[in-house]
Amino acid sequence: MKIESIKIKNFKAFKDAEMRNIPRFCVIVGANGSGKTTLFNVFGFLRDALTTDVNTAFNKRGGFNEVISRGCKGNIEFEIKFRAKDTYKNNPIITYSLSIAQENGKAVVDREILKYRRGQYGNPWKFLEFSKGEGYAVTNELDDTINIKELDRENQTLKSSDILAVKGLANFEKFPAVIALSELIDNWHVSDIHINEARNIQQADYAEHLSTLGENLSNVIDYLHKNHKSTLDTIIETLKQRIPGISKVEAKTIETGQVLLKIQDVSFDEPFLVRHISDGTIKMLAYLVLLYDPKPYPLLCVEEPENQLYPHLLEELAEEFRAYANRGEQVFVSTHSPDFLNAVEVDEVFLLVKDKGYTAIKRTSEDEQIKAYMDNGDKMGYLWKQGFFDKLGKQ
Repeated sequence: MKIESIKIKNFKAFKDAEMRNIPRFCVIVGANGSGKTTLFNVFGFLRDALTTDVNTAFNKRGGFNEVISRGCKGNIEFEIKFRAKDTYKNNPIITYSLSIAQENGKAVVDREILKYRRGQYGNPWKFLEFSKGEGYAVTNELDDTINIKELDRENQTLKSSDILAVKGLANFEKFPAVIALSELIDNWHVSDIHINEARNIQQADYAEHLSTLGENLSNVIDYLHKNHKSTLDTIIETLKQRIPGISKVEAKTIETGQVLLKIQDVSFDEPFLVRHISDGTIKMLAYLVLLYDPKPYPLLCVEEPENQLYPHLLEELAEEFRAYANRGEQVFVSTHSPDFLNAVEVDEVFLLVKDKGYTAIKRTSEDEQIKAYMDNGDKMGYLWKQGFFDKLGKQ
């Protein structure tokens, strides 16, 4: 799964913004309040709308009038272009467009379209199109022996005008594009690991995946030890490479039902409880557990990984994020850290800047001066620290 582009209109700070040619490892920088968290919240909003309805998604954020960009009228709109592996023969770009209006105080789906190109040539065709609860979906699109004129369009009426049409279709195998979209939106994950949360002693509980804050770290390691020992061994070996001196990581359930996480240092005979381990070690371990998840997220969003992590580990952490992306998933990382940026390539970075009160999205590779410096051996973090991004933000 890979998102190729995103368009956002009238959603909070994004009056009219677009990200194009998004890489698998995508790094987002910008001043405080520029909209980095809001960009991640787009996916959260879509997930809430998909699992419930658009009014519920708005109500969780204060209502339609609190979400729509200040001083703006019209619809809130999203367009996501993505590729879904193992879905179609030619791996086409699938485009999902959603436009939400407000009528008589209620949010309604004004337009919802899913389209892609069936062959190598021609314009994308609409596989699904709905408006205010009514529309159609093509039911025989998997038969690639028929031409577009022979496609069967089944008219349908939804129970309510605030329900997404893709919600009901995602459960049927004959709609692979919808299934792919649903998996992307429903299985994205935002990570904001806090050291103090990861240090907490937890009651024994079943946990396959690391939580947003990382408080279930000991339970996840216990799960990996019991169910994916080879994965845990890989995590420990990688941790040894990143932080020399580490020899062992274990999670043990004691009589009180609590799980104690311990880490062994080669210089000592006994392992230490996690509360006695350095912040950098704990956070690197947590990120490795996240990144080597046996069932990885198709889209992983990480907020400011530099928090509570030693600067010399940030370039190595960036390499781990890139490795995760190279294994087939996609990572969005927001950061302020020059040390983290020093491990990033010029075409992996997007800059968020405020322009007349709204957020604009710039790509650093569009600035010829930044590209020239990078080609000559400079590093992105140095250019960010020295203010070379300021010019890009004013373009």
